[in-house]
Amino acid sequence: MSEVITLAAELRDRAGKGVARATRRQGRVPGVIYGGQEPPALISMDRAELGRHVHGATFFTHVFELKVDGKAHRVLPRDVQLHPVSDLPIHVDFLRVDAGTVIEVAVPVHFINHDASPGLKRGGVLNVVRHEIDLRCPVESIPEHITIDLAGTDVGESIHISRIALPEGVKPKIERDFTVATIAAPSALRGTAEETTAAAATTETPAAETTTPAASS
Repeated sequence: MSEVITLAAELRDRAGKGVARATRRQGRVPGVIYGGQEPPALISMDRAELGRHVHGATFFTHVFELKVDGKAHRVLPRDVQLHPVSDLPIHVDFLRVDAGTVIEVAVPVHFINHDASPGLKRGGVLNVVRHEIDLRCPVESIPEHITIDLAGTDVGESIHISRIALPEGVKPKIERDFTVATIAAPSALRGTAEETTAAAATTETPAAETTTPAASS
């Protein structure tokens, strides 16, 4: 688990669209903290401070500590709404998490050692089937990303979830051994293979027998 980041937040008195708009005019982002054994808490956060984190690839897999009126809440981001034009955050939801809490989270997939893949060197194409993998894991063991080593992979090879080492206690949400990525053949290589297969099929097809009808007596 990566280092917990501390952010400041303030309590809001009320909910509602009008209050939310007024909060945004003040350069702050309305939000809510929910879950755990406590009631939901309406909060607001500095837009610039929150904005430094929301666009990162690991935002939804990172545990934060929100300081709200002197009280610390350990939370995990669960949803953020962005302005359709400016792409700035306009609302954020956080889930309270305690040590040992098991959650479901989508974790991004990273690929390394492209240059050490014989298949990619031959012109093969990395076909990513899943850019994220849904995991069940203790909150203190959330990986920021899943790393897949492409060294030694060749054309036609599939990389399944069973091949990936996950942290202790972390399991895929899907129980079957699903495909994460494949090394697909380049179009030129596929064309050659198809021509070879077609030629072999033609060679191996027996010639049709010609039957001469017997002469009538």
